[in-house]
Amino acid sequence: MPTAAGLTQDAVTTEDLRPGPAPITQEEYAARRERLMAELPQDSAVLLPGAVLKTRNHDSDYAFRQHSDFHYLCGFPEPDALLVLLPGREAGESLLFCQEKDPEKEAWTGIRIGPEGAVRDYGMDQAFDNASRGDLADLLEGRRTLYLPLADTHAMALADGIRARLQARARRGAAAPSGFVDVSALIHELRLTKSESELALMRHAAEISAQAHCRAMRDSRPGRFEYQLQASIEHEFAWHGARSPAYGTIVGGGINACVLHYVENDARLADGDLVLIDAGAEFDLYAGDITRTFPVNGRFSQAQRALYDVVLAAEARAVAAVAPGTTLDAIHDGVVRDLTAGLLALGLLEGELDACIETKAYRRFYLHSTSHWLGLDVHDVGSYRVDGEPRALEPGMVLTIEPGLYIPDAEDIPAAYRGIGIRIEDDVVVTADGGEVLTAGVPKAADEIEALMAAARA
Repeated sequence: MPTAAGLTQDAVTTEDLRPGPAPITQEEYAARRERLMAELPQDSAVLLPGAVLKTRNHDSDYAFRQHSDFHYLCGFPEPDALLVLLPGREAGESLLFCQEKDPEKEAWTGIRIGPEGAVRDYGMDQAFDNASRGDLADLLEGRRTLYLPLADTHAMALADGIRARLQARARRGAAAPSGFVDVSALIHELRLTKSESELALMRHAAEISAQAHCRAMRDSRPGRFEYQLQASIEHEFAWHGARSPAYGTIVGGGINACVLHYVENDARLADGDLVLIDAGAEFDLYAGDITRTFPVNGRFSQAQRALYDVVLAAEARAVAAVAPGTTLDAIHDGVVRDLTAGLLALGLLEGELDACIETKAYRRFYLHSTSHWLGLDVHDVGSYRVDGEPRALEPGMVLTIEPGLYIPDAEDIPAAYRGIGIRIEDDVVVTADGGEVLTAGVPKAADEIEALMAAARA
């Protein structure tokens, strides 16, 4: 039976990947909690809620995805959980409140881990069902500062209620928390540098993502729809155990590639156009993030290749610049210079190079930054500046390199370049002496892309 992409099921090519890496261990999660608590006063506590189910429509929920900060500290995968950290508590510093075991509900929605499972399988010192949250005031009595995500309304309401109950007991000697502090920034600093086990998961997410982009190149044909290439990409993700994209897949053919966060993915792909795909797999909650731009029919035109090679050269120089001690600002500045020089050479800008950079004339064609952090979130957490200065790269940080050019369909633009959008993006981990490209498994040189696409049509 024909698939949506016009191929028979037997013709869909899905190469085998190596088995996925081992999940993060209980010991590593415990070490992360210990690192966080080591930065806190002994008379403090952490309240960190997990994610909740969100209704899609009527009685149907969106697929559940755990909150990244919560996952980072305990790995517990169920909704409606609460992590409580109590530095120095002799009876146990790591506590979890979670859904109770309930055979009747489990018959409908699946087996729950329950408090015993949270201790046994997730390394909690103690765990309780959610009905026991009324005991939180007793647990937090005498804790002077509560660390919690201040932007989380649920966490704030919980903390306010606990403080009010303790304040009501003040005449009996109860000590209520005197202040709330945002815990998010502390967790985000921990998340910025990846461990070896995290990097193993990210390499696997990148490998799956790369294979999916190769699949989309093979499946591209004039007359197919953007959503059919999206289907190829996301089928490949799921086939290899990445059950969800790390973000909304972007497939933009022709001028749609000039919309940075294009999401409709519903246009027909035209012969002679380029198509830009920005897509990444999420494996065990860690993100891949790749962008490739290629000709729908498998062959670049002369103008497309000229513009493409400008972006490719800028991307290659930026990837080579990744090393400890440099900054994202420095990498971006180099990309701006390379792209501006290329625009001048092609006649899309006029004037002197330095003047075009100073006046930001290039911003008509290059609107975004070159890099962002990558990890549990596709735009991962961690400050880009320290004490007002650009942050120096350190081994274990993971970033994207993604220059692009987006040429408007305007009368003052040479006709051959109008409506072309090109972005090339790779994921790079900072190493002791440079950078490791995690996403090298998908081609980006124009000749290599054409060769891959030609082989699929042979």
